[in-house]
Amino acid sequence: MLLAGDIGGTKTALAVYGPDAGLTAPIARAEFRSADFPGLEAIVRTFLAQVDLPVDRASFAVAGPVIEGRARATNLPWVVEAERLGSDLGLEAVYLLNDLEATARAVPLLPAEAFEVLNVGHAQPGGALAVIAPGTGLGEAFLTWDGARYREHPSEGGHADFAPTDTAQVGLLRYLMDRFDHVSVERVCSGLAIPSIYEYLRDSGYAPESPEVAGRLVGVKDRTPFIIEAAVDPLIACPLCGGTVDLFVSILGAEAANLALKVLATGGVYLGGGIPPRILPSLQQGRFMQAFERKGRLGGLLAHLPVSVILQPAALIGAASWGFAQSAAQ
Repeated sequence: MLLAGDIGGTKTALAVYGPDAGLTAPIARAEFRSADFPGLEAIVRTFLAQVDLPVDRASFAVAGPVIEGRARATNLPWVVEAERLGSDLGLEAVYLLNDLEATARAVPLLPAEAFEVLNVGHAQPGGALAVIAPGTGLGEAFLTWDGARYREHPSEGGHADFAPTDTAQVGLLRYLMDRFDHVSVERVCSGLAIPSIYEYLRDSGYAPESPEVAGRLVGVKDRTPFIIEAAVDPLIACPLCGGTVDLFVSILGAEAANLALKVLATGGVYLGGGIPPRILPSLQQGRFMQAFERKGRLGGLLAHLPVSVILQPAALIGAASWGFAQSAAQ
């Protein structure tokens, strides 16, 4: 049996797959708060003790670059080494790949109901696919057609420079330059970025801060979930939270288009990660596609690209697919 994992900055999802059950039907699955454990090995031991299944191989998608079987998680103080992990856990083999590489690998494998379409567009057969995924951090990847199947390629594009597209975003860049030596796209387009955008809008006078919302945020370690909830829940009515998500959506639209242009994603663009499904109504209101298409002379090209949100845990499925493929190749 194969153990597959999606190792993220906020949560780690693990699942056990049998050779005949299919990638969308794991035998057992669980999620853990990553920060509650000193490393991946501790989470795996906890999970395997719970499920008591005879796992002999593992495949992990890690949020960070994977080089020669070793990965340093970008938003966790963890180093994951395939050979050492296999030895310590008594596994025959451990495979590592970048989490966005895993997400990209899953895109051609997912059923139609796994996607919510934002722009129907017109997909060019065999055209490159772009995948951008804001979760705790910001991941980017792409796929190219080799004549027989799509091949996934990792990227660390989320750590490229943030390029503001309007005066509000220029103000955000200046605001963050006082805090960070390097303002990457991840600093403004991820779960980690949401509180920073909120603080920028609050401090720049976009809207007054609600005393109720301010009280809810005091002492909260991860403020992102509540800010998003307050933005999409009409009963809370927080203009500052709403403005935060609106600005986030515009930045995401612009960066998704940047990636689409760089890889010429005529096959389509896919939004993964944990945040897009949670802000789906905001993505559907038009602001995202307006920012996506605002690329001057190539705006018309972008307007015809299919754009969809991935609704299922794609990285876990991609990691399992990679693990089975690697096992078959040995």
